[in-house]
Amino acid sequence: MTSTQLDRAHVWHPFTQMRDWNAPGHEPIVIVEGSGAVLKAEDGREYLDGNSSIWTNLHGHRRPEIDSAIRAQLDRIAHSSFLGLTNDLAPRLAHDLLEVAALPDHKVFFSDDGSTAMEAALKMVHQARLQRGEARRSVFFSLANGYHGDTVGAMSAGHSPTFHRAYRPLLFETREVISPACYRCPYNRAEPVRGIEARPSRQCGWECIGELETALDAAGDTASAFVLEPRVQGAAGMTMHPHGYLEKAAAACRERGIWLILDEVMTGFGRTGTMFAFQAEKVTPDLVALAKGLTGGYLPVAATLASETIFDAFLGGYAELKTFFHGHSYTGNALGCAAALANLAIFENESTLEKNAGLERILADRLAVFWDHPHVGDVRQEGLIAAVEIVQDFTTRTPFPFTDRIGHRVCEAAKKHGLLTRPIGDVLVLMPPYCVTETQIGQMVDALWRALEEVLPMKSN
Repeated sequence: MTSTQLDRAHVWHPFTQMRDWNAPGHEPIVIVEGSGAVLKAEDGREYLDGNSSIWTNLHGHRRPEIDSAIRAQLDRIAHSSFLGLTNDLAPRLAHDLLEVAALPDHKVFFSDDGSTAMEAALKMVHQARLQRGEARRSVFFSLANGYHGDTVGAMSAGHSPTFHRAYRPLLFETREVISPACYRCPYNRAEPVRGIEARPSRQCGWECIGELETALDAAGDTASAFVLEPRVQGAAGMTMHPHGYLEKAAAACRERGIWLILDEVMTGFGRTGTMFAFQAEKVTPDLVALAKGLTGGYLPVAATLASETIFDAFLGGYAELKTFFHGHSYTGNALGCAAALANLAIFENESTLEKNAGLERILADRLAVFWDHPHVGDVRQEGLIAAVEIVQDFTTRTPFPFTDRIGHRVCEAAKKHGLLTRPIGDVLVLMPPYCVTETQIGQMVDALWRALEEVLPMKSN
């Protein structure tokens, strides 16, 4: 049997309507190789990796330094338990993570992926509040349309109707506050202008912060923690926050004794320009969830960085049962830690953040072409994350009907032009790996533009 036949016979794909996947005429792309920003399929065709393999790959595929680190570790040991034992790599990785995050007094709890990193953070907060004698502080807050993973706790912190509707009976309550997404913010009085992103042109009085403060005050001494993706909400549609929101929100939390949980699973490791998004606004979070790019996109390793205050709440005598009773079989996995250490070394050895600044400018220049299309409502960029939002009407920002699947159709068409990326609804996403060349950025943008033109021809408008 071919790879495709075996897949159809036995595999269930994530976030995929399998009736469509297995329908006659649908031929899935079978990836077998990768090099740099290029992926190679089983049929020999090559594609540009336009979303860094679902936001995980940083420095490109088959990066020699990471490959070598994994091979060297295989000659020693692949995995050993982290329960009651340690190894020689996880402590080094914890040290290096706290150093690049400039959070020297935090502690690092290792897990497997973004969902588990968030799950650990939520459970840490809940248990720490109890053990500090703050049982009334049990209310969590999070942004509208938020997505923080697919475990039950992580879903509870999210407010995505599409992803979470079926599971609501399983989830604990979290209070939703307005997302500072300027393009569709009801408080943004600015009229849309072609060529100008919604954030810098917004006209508002930071009502989003006012609503947050009102919600926190209404909860009073029951408010426990505020959860958000800093600067960019990924699965919400790559909605991007005005600069300054995070700083103001953090101050509001600090003034009220509310802990700040930052989900940097997607925004971390240079995606938004700084190593971590929170560093751009000089915020000190109480907890940070990291995953995806932690190993450069090679292996599933995640980390939750917790403040000393939270960590100290778990210290006590054995009989007090203050231990954090939470863990994972592959916590501190040696292969993953080896990959992560090699990943961090690349940042230092190649001045990756400085190099990325040049790529960001190139990407911004090339993205400007999308403003020429009548059905492009917003073109936004934060670092090397780019989003093009497709709308039915530019002036009113009216979206196309969900069932039209415009974004999906555009990305399907882009495959014919050698680009692989995945939309979020009708938001087209480009998030190239950091090894991308100027020529490849141009090819990615050109492929996406040609695909958009095929699905929504300008000449018909």
